[in-house]
Amino acid sequence: MSIARISRHLVANRSRVRKAFPPHALAAIEQAIKASEQGHAGQIRFVVEGALDGAPLFRNQSARARALDVFSNLRIWDTEHNNGVLIYLLLADRDVEIVADRGVHAHVGADGWEAICRAMEADFRAGHFERGVLAGIHAVTQHLVRHFPKRGRGDNELPDAPVVL
Repeated sequence: MSIARISRHLVANRSRVRKAFPPHALAAIEQAIKASEQGHAGQIRFVVEGALDGAPLFRNQSARARALDVFSNLRIWDTEHNNGVLIYLLLADRDVEIVADRGVHAHVGADGWEAICRAMEADFRAGHFERGVLAGIHAVTQHLVRHFPKRGRGDNELPDAPVVL
């Protein structure tokens, strides 16, 4: 556990999340998810967390481990066709993790998700948070369209609105 990481997390707060993702950006992300899900049977959730606090921070919980917790807590795994995808951003670390249910992950694999995460992180380093998330949603969409094409009307099993923790 590094002092620099603890410091980043202690000073990161909701105002930093609001600065990176003002209401218009969150609305654009929600609309991008809605539009995306019109073209495939997958389910996308975007979650941004400003910082870890308390025990997770002092246990040095990784962004990946936290993303797995969020995936479980939001029940993204509980889709009928095992096609839920979480795009998780831990803002204090500027670390993106994509967690996909087994139905999707079997088609895309870790390398495919990792490439999307690194591209998003490059946008974040440049201060382009909304653009980075929209590009990530677009990249995830391409995989879902290929592997989970829309059949019929389909149900929207998960909310499209971004979650801010």
